[in-house]
Amino acid sequence: MNLKDYIRDVRDFPSEGILFKDITPLLNNPKAFKTALDEILGYLDGKEIDKVVGMESRGFFFAPMLALNLDAGFVPVRKVGKLPVETIRQNYGLEYGLDTLEIHSDAIKKGERVLVHDDVLATGGTAEATCKLVEKLRGEIVQCNFLIELDFLKGREKLKSYEVRSLLHY
Repeated sequence: MNLKDYIRDVRDFPSEGILFKDITPLLNNPKAFKTALDEILGYLDGKEIDKVVGMESRGFFFAPMLALNLDAGFVPVRKVGKLPVETIRQNYGLEYGLDTLEIHSDAIKKGERVLVHDDVLATGGTAEATCKLVEKLRGEIVQCNFLIELDFLKGREKLKSYEVRSLLHY
């Protein structure tokens, strides 16, 4: 099965000049969805994972399922003000300014082995900020994985100190 057949290009979304990779056709097809999940799980053979961290919002599609299949906990990383109890924050750069991510301060314990997952690796800012949050909580990042990597944006360069795996490359 060619999973790229289930990724739709949307021009000028969310702003003019952007070619958005829409994964909803993949999510809408049970066979493609399961194939993608199984292939991502294959990247983790033999790795012990205690927690799977998924980033808001499209990281939430696969990360909880990965956690269930790995017998691990799921940890959401969200925009400011979306988590109900004590959090820690990490700023990261955007093309025009800064944004901030938060994680519950008790979500990861010292030494827990963590998989960081998101749908797309683009410039790497969100993934890098998430890794910093995990490390502030003294978790050990085992791997960062992504459904899609936009190679031309070189986001992988921000994640040089981690193992990075991506299922689809553009």
